[in-house]
Amino acid sequence: MRIATYNVNGVNGRLPVLLRWLNETQPDVACLQELKAPQENFPREAIAEAGYNAVWHGQKSWNGVAILSKHDIVETGRGLPGDPTDEQSRYIEAEVKGITIGCLYLPNGNPAPGPKFDYKLQWFDRLITYADGLVKSDKPVIITGDYNVMPTEIDVYKPERWVDDALFRPETRAAFHKLLGQGWTDAVRTLYPNEVIYTFWDYFRNAYGRNAGLRIDHFLLSPQLKEKLQKAGVDKHVRGWEKTSDHAPVWIELK
Repeated sequence: MRIATYNVNGVNGRLPVLLRWLNETQPDVACLQELKAPQENFPREAIAEAGYNAVWHGQKSWNGVAILSKHDIVETGRGLPGDPTDEQSRYIEAEVKGITIGCLYLPNGNPAPGPKFDYKLQWFDRLITYADGLVKSDKPVIITGDYNVMPTEIDVYKPERWVDDALFRPETRAAFHKLLGQGWTDAVRTLYPNEVIYTFWDYFRNAYGRNAGLRIDHFLLSPQLKEKLQKAGVDKHVRGWEKTSDHAPVWIELK
């Protein structure tokens, strides 16, 4: 079973890229972030024609998350609990073939310090609280998406340039490691503990050509899935396509 995550950076504007990638790689499940489309403008017909059922949580102009599945899909959650005033569409959850899959788009947080960074850390705290319940449920769970955090120095090109950035500040990395400490497995790092692997390359300064990237899109697996993890990778070449996202799709395979 192949499960992928992809920050599409605008689902309608980059629909040809998304459909091309789905057709090429045929993941069983694809979690999307940064739809940048209101609920009614999600391209449901095109996604269905590509062979996928879908649940999505849209928002005008910003954010937005979706889960596509070749199999039956049942939505189990929408919006991250913990703050009833939070209107940003950053989390959706569904069950596919007995696996609970949470798709998230964690706040960027820049500039830091400041209100946006405070919101990022508050959102992270809510995620940690909610994830603790998931990991203790004894169910197979995946939480995947754009976490907007580079956990370690190997996850960022020239880390010394990022020390004050919200994606790499000590508070952000500490929150991610606190999350991992609940018993989650960082799938890509587990299979490739020492390799330089990036999932995002800025549009500026030929970042993709120079491989000056960041690893900010992650798969966290509950203990029930750790031993089922067989493969993981990044479809880096998709970042080189015309009119593509600044992220590349990331995927895992479970037996």
